[in-house]
Amino acid sequence: VQLQASGGGLVQPGGSLKLSCAASGFTLDYYVIGWFRQAPGKEREGVSCISSVDGSTLYADSVKGRFSISRDNAKNTGYLQMNSLKHEDTAVYYCAIVSGSCSLVSTRYDFWGQGTQVTVSS
Repeated sequence: VQLQASGGGLVQPGGSLKLSCAASGFTLDYYVIGWFRQAPGKEREGVSCISSVDGSTLYADSVKGRFSISRDNAKNTGYLQMNSLKHEDTAVYYCAIVSGSCSLVSTRYDFWGQGTQVTVSS
């Protein structure tokens, strides 16, 4: 049973990346998927989440209009499309799941994948 985050890398400011969060050993259908990030020396912060029921979403103010979360239950995978990337988006990005409602509070989440590094640099 695991969550596997992938898709990170080095990108120039203004560029794009798409992160994936693949589940194995269980079905993602019934869980909220959350994306979080942690930059060096900073606390982990919520980036976005997507509901399991109606696909409703939440975004941190810092990423609204630039990031887009989605899910493909048939592929048992969640995604985070990141556009117009900025230096301050540099962090390790994590996906996590929880039952219930969408939240950007990390302590609500039960199960975490390993992180994927995103570095925005020229």
